[in-house]
Amino acid sequence: MLREQAQTIWETGVAAVSSERLVRNVIHRDGQRLSVCGHEWDTNSLDRIIVLGVGKAGSGMAAAVEAALGEELTDAKVSGWVNVPADCVRSLRRIVLHAARPAGVNEPTEEGVFGTQRILELAVSAGPNDLVLVLVSGGGSALAPAPIPEITLADKLAVTRFLMLSGASIQELNTVRKHLSLLKGGGLARATSQARAVITLIISDVIGDPLDVIASGPTVEDTSTAADALTVLERFRAQPPQIPESVWSVLRHKASNPFPLPLGEGAAASPFVDNQIIGNNATALEAAAAKAQELGFAVQSLGSNNSGEARTVGRELADLCRRIRDGQAEVAPPICVLSGGEPVVKLVPTDQPRKGGRNQEVALAALQHLWSDSLDRIAILSGGTDGEDGPTNAAGAVVDESLRQAALAKGLDPAEFLAINNSYPFFEQAGGLLLTGPTHTNVMDLRVAVVR
Repeated sequence: MLREQAQTIWETGVAAVSSERLVRNVIHRDGQRLSVCGHEWDTNSLDRIIVLGVGKAGSGMAAAVEAALGEELTDAKVSGWVNVPADCVRSLRRIVLHAARPAGVNEPTEEGVFGTQRILELAVSAGPNDLVLVLVSGGGSALAPAPIPEITLADKLAVTRFLMLSGASIQELNTVRKHLSLLKGGGLARATSQARAVITLIISDVIGDPLDVIASGPTVEDTSTAADALTVLERFRAQPPQIPESVWSVLRHKASNPFPLPLGEGAAASPFVDNQIIGNNATALEAAAAKAQELGFAVQSLGSNNSGEARTVGRELADLCRRIRDGQAEVAPPICVLSGGEPVVKLVPTDQPRKGGRNQEVALAALQHLWSDSLDRIAILSGGTDGEDGPTNAAGAVVDESLRQAALAKGLDPAEFLAINNSYPFFEQAGGLLLTGPTHTNVMDLRVAVVR
């Protein structure tokens, strides 16, 4: 019962940030009048409406754009290209959804490079009577990997893998990637410099909603420097050959000599660029809280700005639930504890095969913390709102006393699996995997803990 209620609350939060719903909230058409985020145009004055995008929510966002514009206007004036994961591809009227990477593999690929080049070609073609709509969501950085000429995709892949395995935050990762990429750090805005206007609709997957960090800010001026990127690499004690010499060389050159902008030195952005956050983690938390109250729970929200190590997040959440259940906290059951954000997993050295994701690690750490006690009257769910958690087919996992008993019966010890970051096989055997498929949105993670 508690487990099902936790999942219902989580699903309600995810539904509130449906990419199609969020886009339809901000694009409206009344006859020849088109309104996007409060900006209005007479569609007769527009030659083209160019739709460009990157991100896990791109499929739903693009479909919503076509639906909001209507078939007649879409067929007459819309063209577009959006890079998405392979399992998000579907047929639309005029906007191409391009499989820029395989499902569950959040790394740059040659297909991603091809798609990014196509996006830039369309962007450069925009003229003074063209409106450009840019659709940005989480995961966009890996889906727009076209490197600057001085390095190769393999070089970028080495950097990405090193930083991710080192536990770098998304801010640190994107600081480096922006200085090695054509599209990121405002590159797309510079490519659209001749357009009448550029409106970027953003679904945020980053704590605090920093515009320059979400998908590495394709239409946002980059405030970081190559020196900042070098600092990140040095912080993680990166050395050749972990980071290719070509990367060190280009970053050092850019740090000491201002590097020409990716699309031409002195290139200016469009005269009108408006970046708008249309959905974020707080939106999901609010909807989840309302559902929890409807189900009879008081709500304690820990907010959207939760980070740190995944296993620490899991243990602290489990301890809070235990104290609430045992009457040792300031709040009392029945209560739902909600939190958002995006913790990181620090991989421990091992030669053993392993598989998992940060949300599965949160749930496994919570279970391990209460293993010698019990999860009686407690259920804890941690899930990625995009439906992806690490290189797995699960969004996350949920734990309760029935799962603990099932694991005990099978002789599974969560500590052994947690020790090598091997959460997926544990839940695959014990149960508890949260399997949603792609949700076509991404606002970081949503954790739901319920105590009766």
